[in-house]
Amino acid sequence: MADTASGTFTLVITGAPYASQAPQTALGFARAVVDAGHRIDRVFLYGDGVHLASVLCAPPSDETDWPEEWSRFLSEHSIPGVACIASALRRGLVNQAEQKRYELPAANLRAPFEIAGLGEWVEGRMKSTRTLYFHAGD
Repeated sequence: MADTASGTFTLVITGAPYASQAPQTALGFARAVVDAGHRIDRVFLYGDGVHLASVLCAPPSDETDWPEEWSRFLSEHSIPGVACIASALRRGLVNQAEQKRYELPAANLRAPFEIAGLGEWVEGRMKSTRTLYFHAGD
């Protein structure tokens, strides 16, 4: 059941870092939620949002490293970060299990992110009082 006393949130990010403002806006919101005493049940990456979980992202030194910022935030607050497996595989993002399964040369999933199915999104919606979507605006 959802924690209605303080409010729990599931965040869904569908926009890629550096191609949209979705990850930046979502992180600002997530920080405000935690600072206000609410809880984030999980962050679910879908579509191009899975690029946020890549360890291969290397922005110029004068730009914010959004994947690293998200990784640090999730770790500091013990919030699960989940990349949709179908979206991840289509975009070349794999963990060690998928690397072995598909006989790929390397895994590139950034900790603490995990790869899982849409069931994680469904469970987040059921457990949270609110689900917010951060899309790549067109």
